[in-house]
Amino acid sequence: MTKSTSAEIISIGTEILLGELTDTNSVYIARVLRDLGIDVYRMLSVGDNRQRIADAIASSLTRCDIVITCGGLGPTVDDMTRQAVASATGRGLTFHQTLLDQIAERFAAFRVQMTDNNRQQAYLPDDAICIENPVGTAPAFVVEQNGRCVISLPGVPREMKFLMEHSVVPYLRQKYSLGTIKARILKAAGIGESALDELLGHDLLQRGNPTIGLAAHMGQIDIRITAKADDEAQADAMIATMEADVMARVGDFIFGTDDDTLEAVLVGLLRGQDARVTVVQAGIGDVLVGALSTVERGADCIVAPQIFTDPASLRADYGLVDDLSLRELARIVAQKACEATSAAAALVALSDPTVAEGADSEEATVIGVYTTAGYRDRVYGFGAQSDFARLWGKSWLLSTTWHALKESHHVG
Repeated sequence: MTKSTSAEIISIGTEILLGELTDTNSVYIARVLRDLGIDVYRMLSVGDNRQRIADAIASSLTRCDIVITCGGLGPTVDDMTRQAVASATGRGLTFHQTLLDQIAERFAAFRVQMTDNNRQQAYLPDDAICIENPVGTAPAFVVEQNGRCVISLPGVPREMKFLMEHSVVPYLRQKYSLGTIKARILKAAGIGESALDELLGHDLLQRGNPTIGLAAHMGQIDIRITAKADDEAQADAMIATMEADVMARVGDFIFGTDDDTLEAVLVGLLRGQDARVTVVQAGIGDVLVGALSTVERGADCIVAPQIFTDPASLRADYGLVDDLSLRELARIVAQKACEATSAAAALVALSDPTVAEGADSEEATVIGVYTTAGYRDRVYGFGAQSDFARLWGKSWLLSTTWHALKESHHVG
């Protein structure tokens, strides 16, 4: 296998630290490096302070082969990256008249008057390799240092992406012997993260290459398999072997891969079984019918949906007593709705529309799934005024329904 190549990414700008700007640049750069087979050790953000930027660069150079900075190459006083790179690598700054001429030409093309402060953009660290920027006014550059390199890119996302694709990637491919890093995500539902971790076992989770990582979301867990290899074919083979091991241990809980969604997989399962579900919602708006209807022919899988403004209206419609608890109401309605429609499952979401997040209530939201195999439910303290009631409720209902139908092998 090719020698491991490592990188760190430094985003520069006080606005990032103040929370005024989301750093999407580092995420993009990290994905590009991943696809090149380069290990990203760290991503960090530094404010507009020359010494702190220089310290961060110098520190990164002690750990990795490639340091990529993003931002701080503009013409204003708070654009300090070029000076910081020079300081971190023990260099001075050299003025490049050709760069200034190019910057002036771009301003002229924009029919904008270039100001004197743009002159500082024509200064680069001594012996830097200039990366011309045909889509902006801030020149980028590479400084090579003791077999390692610092690559400084502008912070404007459009410019950064163009330069990564057309200049940085070709440079890295030429300079380093690179392989590839590929990833595949298996999506699990109907099981908690700790239980899934235990079933997978330490022998799988602690393997070096490919590696496995778990990421829990509402109602599902991503199992990411990442392989590093000399080429894509080898990486694919490594991932396939690990995937087979994972499926042998937790395959009953895997509903899809990569970009699959619970909505689409559940609709596919229902159509494959020629089955339908019924939905009852009260006080929580439309959290399920709309979600399933986003999938092609998803609406065809729903029979006789019922939406009520509040649980009291539902109680009255079903002729049930007022002192019935929300949890008891959900269970009774789920069974009645399922039997009345001959559906494969009844999905019920009931919530108090007057209750917000953190209210002093034990049963502000109840969600349940009824099938001929049994009934499962979950109770939350937050009510319909909280977004959690809709987000958590939808994810749990979809994942639980998928798992219940998969277990029952229902055929309509």
